[in-house]
Amino acid sequence: MNEIIDKYSTHSKNLGKAEQPSLDLNLEHSKYANLNEQLAEASLRLRQMRGEELEGLSVEELQQLEKNLEAGLHRVLQTKDQQFLEQINELQRKSSQLAEENMQLRNQVSQIPPAGKQTVADTENVIAEDGQSSESVMTALNSGSSQDNDDGSDVSLKLG
Repeated sequence: MNEIIDKYSTHSKNLGKAEQPSLDLNLEHSKYANLNEQLAEASLRLRQMRGEELEGLSVEELQQLEKNLEAGLHRVLQTKDQQFLEQINELQRKSSQLAEENMQLRNQVSQIPPAGKQTVADTENVIAEDGQSSESVMTALNSGSSQDNDDGSDVSLKLG
């Protein structure tokens, strides 16, 4: 008798375990079907927002679709305007930074001693007389200015 009861309890436990996966499988299948239905509905709405498959819609549904599209367009335009304003502000910031750097460079140029300015003016006169290119004169000027005290300089100026 005990053996029969043990067999019955073992068999009952096994049946309970066998039914559990079946319930889980049904639940998963139900979730899958629900998600599949939601996907189909979202795809249809997307196509309708693109102007496709509008034949079956009523006037009220078309008006609602139009309101949704206008609201979306309004949000897109706001975002675009915001990005344009941010870009304008960034460009204005860069412009003021460049203007400040330009002013600093002008101040540095104005602090160059007059003797240096005279050398540049004399060099320009030599260009007109010799017909040398501005590149060769600038090379000569730069090498002359970096080696002011060097007697072995290859730079020679022709005075007329």
